[in-house]
Amino acid sequence: MIEMAVLGIITCQILELEFAYLLANDPEVLAVSILDNEYSKELSETIWRKTNVRPRSLVSIAEYAAPASEGLQVIIRVMKVGLHSVIKDLRDGVRQAAIEMEPYVDAILLGYGLCGNALKDHHELLPASVVPVLLPMDADHPVDDCVGLIIGGRENYYEEQCRVAGTMFINSGFSRHWETLLHKGRHAEKFGLGMMKRLMASYERSLLLPTPVASEQELALGIQEFNKNYGLRTEVRLGTLEILEKAWSSAKQLVREITFTP
Repeated sequence: MIEMAVLGIITCQILELEFAYLLANDPEVLAVSILDNEYSKELSETIWRKTNVRPRSLVSIAEYAAPASEGLQVIIRVMKVGLHSVIKDLRDGVRQAAIEMEPYVDAILLGYGLCGNALKDHHELLPASVVPVLLPMDADHPVDDCVGLIIGGRENYYEEQCRVAGTMFINSGFSRHWETLLHKGRHAEKFGLGMMKRLMASYERSLLLPTPVASEQELALGIQEFNKNYGLRTEVRLGTLEILEKAWSSAKQLVREITFTP
């Protein structure tokens, strides 16, 4: 059992189902608190459906008060999908979220990859004197992005890009949020359907990456309209949660070491 410890998670909506899966299936998690915003609803509802326990909803991080009991407390901040389209927006958004969360947690796990190198210096998001910040690792380097995370790392990612250069990689998050990513984001007026079809002209396939959180059938259903719009065929490669599970285990081990009192 973990001594009383608090682990913070800052994640994109793309990984909402994956984190819900980890939290719902980990007996070491004593309680989950989620910063209530327009992006956190699905994560909260999924945890509730899987555990019959509704996570505590926080209007602001300042509401959080950890109980004096053994076990792992988790605080989650869900960020808007698509911030990576402007590198500065992603880095600044994650940094500000980390600064706000830092006084209440022992460590922070980011539900991101390098994301176009926006988070290549993730250790520098907070001063070295405060809590550590972790990013999921692909062998000896941070995972590239949410696709690299779910496909099992850089080598698998590159293999599929070499096989078909015009590939859209479909994880659970993209299958659920592709309309927001492509048509409702910051540049939605500039990049309408006609423009997107021209930009996507060289793409040939959607590669489904099913995992325990989203089956092949669920992924295929989510992108039916996407494939129709852009004339893509569907292929499948089994995805994995291994990299995220290892990151989760590493984060828990770190808070054990930080909070351990002999």
